[in-house]
Amino acid sequence: MDTTLLKFALSALILLAVSVAPAAAVEQNCRFIQAKPDREACYKRQEEELAAKRKPVAPIDNGKAFESARQMRQDDEAVYRSINNICRGC
Repeated sequence: MDTTLLKFALSALILLAVSVAPAAAVEQNCRFIQAKPDREACYKRQEEELAAKRKPVAPIDNGKAFESARQMRQDDEAVYRSINNICRGC
């Protein structure tokens, strides 16, 4: 019984190690490039990819946002009025 548990734990550990290694290698591969221009180009590509991921969301037009908020408020009030007419505990 102990050998089965040991085999399962060992296989899970190997699977975890194999799945984590490629993710770490992708982020740190620029450090190991010997040629300086190539290494700097690699860092620049990584910065551009990171900047693209962090790109801010376009601002919402305040007029449209206000109109949609007003419409949602009206819809909510209509729902609350209809719920008020439901008999509770009948």
